[in-house]
Amino acid sequence: MRTPLRPLSRRGLLSGTLGSAALLALGGGLAGCGTKGAQQTEAGCVSEDLSGTERKLVFSNWPQYLDVDEKDESKRPSLDEFVRKTGIAVTYTEDINDNNEFFGKVQHQLAACRSTDRDIIVLSDWMAARMSRLGWIQKLDPANIPNVRANLLSSLLNRSFDTENRLSIPWQSGLAGLAYNGNVTKELRTVDELLTRPDLKGRVTALSEMRDTMGLLLGAAGHDPANFTSAQFDDALTMLKKAVDSGQIRRFTGNDYAPDLAKGDIAACIGWSGDVVQLSGADEKIRFVAPDSGVMLYSDNMMVPNKATHKANAEQLINYYYEPAVAARLAAYVNYICPVKGAQAEMEKIDPELAANPLIFPDEALLSKSTLFMALDEKQEKEYEGKFQQVIGA
Repeated sequence: MRTPLRPLSRRGLLSGTLGSAALLALGGGLAGCGTKGAQQTEAGCVSEDLSGTERKLVFSNWPQYLDVDEKDESKRPSLDEFVRKTGIAVTYTEDINDNNEFFGKVQHQLAACRSTDRDIIVLSDWMAARMSRLGWIQKLDPANIPNVRANLLSSLLNRSFDTENRLSIPWQSGLAGLAYNGNVTKELRTVDELLTRPDLKGRVTALSEMRDTMGLLLGAAGHDPANFTSAQFDDALTMLKKAVDSGQIRRFTGNDYAPDLAKGDIAACIGWSGDVVQLSGADEKIRFVAPDSGVMLYSDNMMVPNKATHKANAEQLINYYYEPAVAARLAAYVNYICPVKGAQAEMEKIDPELAANPLIFPDEALLSKSTLFMALDEKQEKEYEGKFQQVIGA
């Protein structure tokens, strides 16, 4: 059974009122990243694991990012099953509403090698890269997560910020690409069409998440979003500025574009695959497009922060969610890309239509078009976010 479009998805919260503009507002905190004492090392910040005597853990995640029982929303079937199987009590909190906001909550503790009172946190690739760069994340023991080694999609292996998959394990993944409502416009195929087609003028939105919007434009300009220069970024940004100045783009959004796209108030947009899966369940004329110039692949990642005291318990949970049957149950609810090999066959038993959906289980043709955005250092992060915010008027 199709899950209905939920009021605000996890990915939408990323770029809502506390989206990439918050990066500038948190400038003082970012500046602190480079100050003496913020950087930690494995030897200098040692964490004690009490999992052997304390059968519990604290798991911080985004809202609407775990399956719930639709008859009783206090129940979370997959997580409840983990507790029954392992005897590990899980305190589950939906207290991550934005990467930068959460960074602001925990940066002083982690910079000072103090506990955040959390054993698992779920953050997007670029924030996972930043925290890993700062030495704030504990290394996982591969022996404790054999399902990850066996079942993680090959497209998510060897990421630049965690080449050995020792620091961050994808919880869910997704694509940023194009979407259009076929009830109010003709087929859309390219980024250039989105930015210039006369019949779309004033009926287009783009994402306020810099990496997704600029990643697509970099690809459309013939550059590699995974490896680009400042001049190439500026080249792609010029394309965006022209579309803004001409009135082609109505506004920049989080996932609040979704209801407007469903109603036909906007005709086309840069959007996220999970949202479009939900929308297309109600109206098949709403479609996601992967242009030949490429789509952006992102993940939100489970990590164990420094001074977390239940790492082995956390590793049990990570390993559990890489069981294909469990991963399928989760994917049936959240509708993002499932990062677990073997889950598609399990999804056949739950919902054959979802099992056949390439936006949940991408085929090689779609994955071959997907790119991870280049990992940025602190200086690059400030430069590119600042330029982007100037153009979008945030």
